[in-house]
Parts: sequence; C-alpha cells; structure tokens
Amino acid sequence: MKSPVVFATTLLVTMRQKEEGDGLWDDSNRLVVLCAALLHDVGHGPYSHTFEKIFDTNHEQITIDIILSEETEVNQILRKVSSTFPQEVASVIQKTHPNPQVVQLISSQIDADRMDYLLRDAYFTGVNYGTFDLTRILRVIRPYKGGIAFTYSGMHAVEDYIVSRYQMYMQVYFHPVSRGMEVVLNHLLKRAAACYNSESNPLRHSATFLKPFFEGTWTLEDYLRLDDGVLNTYFSHWLLEEDAILSDLSDRFINRRPFKSVPFNRTNDGAQIERMKQIVEEVGFDPEYYTAINNSFDLPYDFYRPDSIKPRTQIELVERNGNMVELSQVSSIVDAISGKVRGDERLYFPREMVSGEMQNGLFMDDYAEFQNIAAQLDVFSNQMK
Repeated sequence: MKSPVVFATTLLVTMRQKEEGDGLWDDSNRLVVLCAALLHDVGHGPYSHTFEKIFDTNHEQITIDIILSEETEVNQILRKVSSTFPQEVASVIQKTHPNPQVVQLISSQIDADRMDYLLRDAYFTGVNYGTFDLTRILRVIRPYKGGIAFTYSGMHAVEDYIVSRYQMYMQVYFHPVSRGMEVVLNHLLKRAAACYNSESNPLRHSATFLKPFFEGTWTLEDYLRLDDGVLNTYFSHWLLEEDAILSDLSDRFINRRPFKSVPFNRTNDGAQIERMKQIVEEVGFDPEYYTAINNSFDLPYDFYRPDSIKPRTQIELVERNGNMVELSQVSSIVDAISGKVRGDERLYFPREMVSGEMQNGLFMDDYAEFQNIAAQLDVFSNQMK
C-alpha cells in the first residue's frame, strides 16, 4: 500500500509536468510538501479521537508542538534543512503557508491524505466503496495561482472520488458496530479516570503512563510515551480490577463485544429514549457507563462558505477557455449531496438488552419492554430512509 508521502510525491511529479493554468508549480516547495504529508498526523495519540475526547487533547496542536519543539527528534531532523524549516512545515499544517497550492495538496476536499486513507481503508476492510480512479485524477490535476484544480474533462473521476468518500463514511467509518466499540472504549477510559480519582474505589493496578492524563498535568513528553500497545496492556491489567464496571468494560473491549444500538430522532423519540435508559438502569446497569448517545455526521462535499466556522476549499474545474467553475455547479451527482449533512444519531446499550440472553428471570418484563421499544424505533427509522 502507498502512503500520504507517496501520494504527495506522485502529485508533485504530475503538477510539475503540467503547462496549463496561470500559476505553474514551483518545485522549490517539493520538500516542504513531502514533509508535511509525512508529519501532518504525527500528533494523533492512542486510539485517536476517542482518547482526545476523554483527556481533552488536540492532535492538530500536538502535531505542531512535535514539529516545533527543539526537544523532539522530528524537529532536530527538520532543522538540518534550515533553522526555519520546522516552522515552514508547521505553516502548511496550520494552513498559513503563503502558497495555496502547497496547503491544498495536504489539506483540502481532495488531498494526498484523503486519497491515501480511502484506498488504504478500502483495502484493509475488504470493501469496494473507497476505490476510485486515482490514475485519472493524477492526469487531470492542474496547478493555478489560487491553488489546485482539475480539467473539465476529468470531472467524472473527481465525482467518483467524492461518491467513494461518501460511501466509505456511511458504510465503514459511521458503521454502528464500529461506533459501538468506540463507545465502549470511551466509557472504559472515563471509568478508569473516575477510579483513579476515587478514594472509595481507587484504581488498583498500575497505569503509570496515564497518571499525568488522569491528573491533567501531562506534557508533550508524557504524550509521546503512549501508543495503542501501552493502553492495551493497561486494559488487560484492568480485567483484574475490583471495580466491576471497569473490569467488565475492559473485557468487552478486549474481547470485541461492542454495545448494540438503535437509531432515533431527537425531536420525536425523546420519551422512548429516556424510558430505554431507565430500563437499562432498572435491570442493573449504570446508565452513565452502559448507555450513550452517539451521533456521526459528515458533509460529503461542500462549496466554499466564507461565513462558516471552518470554510472548505471547494473543488475547481478548468474549462477549455481557462475559466474556473466550482464542481457542484456542473456535476448533478455532486450537487445532489453537496452541503447536505449525512449520518445519524443512535442510542447505545449493552447487547444483553436485546440478545435474548436474559429473557427469563426477575427482569423478564423489563427486557421485553426494552426490546419492543427498540424494534419500533428501528422500524420507523428504516421507513424514513
């Protein structure tokens, strides 16, 4: 499989060969683009966004800190190019680099990173959703003064990329089972932090590298000690914790037993959702750790909106006469999904609530009521699609 650096290299070679456009590629920017492609996500911590939500970290800022800190090996290598080179690489990631072509190659609605992870994730998940005609896109990309564009004749290849990205988010990244594992991990880390700070029910097993995060005193050095393997080791230790919730959540995560879920409409289904949470508590689960509202929404594509909080760089096509046109203005496919948020909101809960494992016993009626509400919500959601 390729990497963002390989994709960026291919893009640069292609752009250097083009003669169309009013702002030809300056190859002196080659090294900074390749370094930014390699390093733009170096600040991601263990288990990525889930870790961020619990411990209030920011991978984008940490990426900048890693690049700019003179204590890191990354910074020391970059400074071998020049004393200002780390700041130049950081400016690409911060989107303040003076050349918009450089920024858009690394961060835009069609950049080296997205093209890399779509094809990579499609390969490793065994689906065809994320595939698109990369060779054609490389042939039709063009540099111009305001950034990068694509020839009008290449519109269908770009459409294919946009639709592939949309399908990957709907069918893989936002898949209910994937989100169910994220919910378990979120609650697991939250419970560990609660136990660490509890006098009555403390964390019994060592989690040395996580202490600064539990205490809110972490430094960049602390952050760089962590990876998925470190956390997985702690999760295995927590299987033996006296705290039943922490032990159980560790078991669910390690042994891949994600929470189940049901989609709902916040406006119409509020009463049913609250009742389902009550039933979860009545049968013996702590709703703080065994229920969750999870929503996943994404814009498949959007045109430039200067008044938005984070305006997106729109995709431009170059007509034969040299005029530029925004993609959704000429593509009915992209227009149909442009600016429209896609995704859903779901209530997550233990799989035992609907698996039939506990249909008999003291809480038989509670489980039956829960399953009835869940079935109604699921049917209604399918009818609305």
